[in-house]
Amino acid sequence: MARVVKVLRTLRNHWKKSTFAACVLSYGGHWLYGKHCDNVLRREACLEAREFGRQLISPHQQLTKATVILNPAASSGKASSLFEKNAAPLLHLAGMEVKIVKTDFEGQAKKLMELMEQTDMLIVAGGDGTLQEVITGLLRRADEVSFSGTPIGFIPLGSQNSLSQSLHFQTENKVKDITAATLAILKGETVPLDVLQIKGEKEQPVFALIGLRWGAFRDVAASISKYWYLGPVKTMAAHWFSSLKSWPQVHQASLSYQAPTPRPPEESTVKPPRPALIYRIIRRLKNYWNPPVPEPPKEEEPERWEELQISTVELSIKTNNRNPVAKRSEDSMQVCVEPETMTVGEFINIGREKAGDPMLCSQRGQNLETSACHLTLPQEGAGFYNIDNEQYEAVPVEVRLLPRKLRFFCSQERRQQLLSEAH
Repeated sequence: MARVVKVLRTLRNHWKKSTFAACVLSYGGHWLYGKHCDNVLRREACLEAREFGRQLISPHQQLTKATVILNPAASSGKASSLFEKNAAPLLHLAGMEVKIVKTDFEGQAKKLMELMEQTDMLIVAGGDGTLQEVITGLLRRADEVSFSGTPIGFIPLGSQNSLSQSLHFQTENKVKDITAATLAILKGETVPLDVLQIKGEKEQPVFALIGLRWGAFRDVAASISKYWYLGPVKTMAAHWFSSLKSWPQVHQASLSYQAPTPRPPEESTVKPPRPALIYRIIRRLKNYWNPPVPEPPKEEEPERWEELQISTVELSIKTNNRNPVAKRSEDSMQVCVEPETMTVGEFINIGREKAGDPMLCSQRGQNLETSACHLTLPQEGAGFYNIDNEQYEAVPVEVRLLPRKLRFFCSQERRQQLLSEAH
């Protein structure tokens, strides 16, 4: 008992050192426990991936070829380490023939896609910028029809992974997100995603999976990082400072758009049974003696465009990829025109909400369902677009929806959750 009292008296007399030591031990214990949890997640994922590699294949069947486009600069230069620790072992354990291509500079992924050979699956390991470059390079190819059928996997390694929430469950644990996305690729379940084709008058088209933003909220979002020292109030402060510099922040443009197009019924993947031989013979004889008369080609209806002069704080165009499994009768993209009249308080509150969901349309915003649109901007001072969180100079563009153009791997659990939300 005397020894315990002596220890307590020593801790009390050196309370500063004791407090510092307790903080260090607490932080170290938490860090070690986090590393242990990450190793447990990796081990469980490896055991699950190993079951795919143990499946028997015929002697003439080739291994599944996977081409990985990896951006080492993602996650502040940690992407290569994250991929090699958490994703690459799972792909190799599953028995895949993996080819890893690393990008060295911005825009290289587009050029790499022009040279890519046929593969069984394409895996993008990076963030929004890497993914946007890959699909743009893929759909710019002359033979994009054959390559657009290649299933695509997305491993979230970037600072912004907007599409990941439509394909996998999102957590605060980076290791869990990466392993879950890789296992979803191994399981092979896919969902179709819409693509936006954004084409200027001179440049080649750019393709997007999330959408396009133009206006005041986009401009403020680009400057929020400058106010890092304000901590949790930096978003509100950035919008307030922006309103002090210029108010009201109204953008003028001309918008021409087309109505949504009816969605054709999905083709059944189940092959119908072959009819009996006698019925096939009778059908051929009937077609021989009374050949069917071909229907005359239908005249194409002229495109109907509606024009709208807009004055708005921000305009956004987004896909319906937030829930790609929802049943829809029409193929459309959503155009949101925010009101031009709002108070500074509304500007700050809406900007705070858009910081969490950049493509959010406020309650007072005008929402249009379209299949294509022309956006004409003023010649000077148009600013910049955000296309899938990547900055482009704002010029007049045509935005056209390519419905269900690409197929992405999706986890079965996330798919079931999205189906339940749709109902």
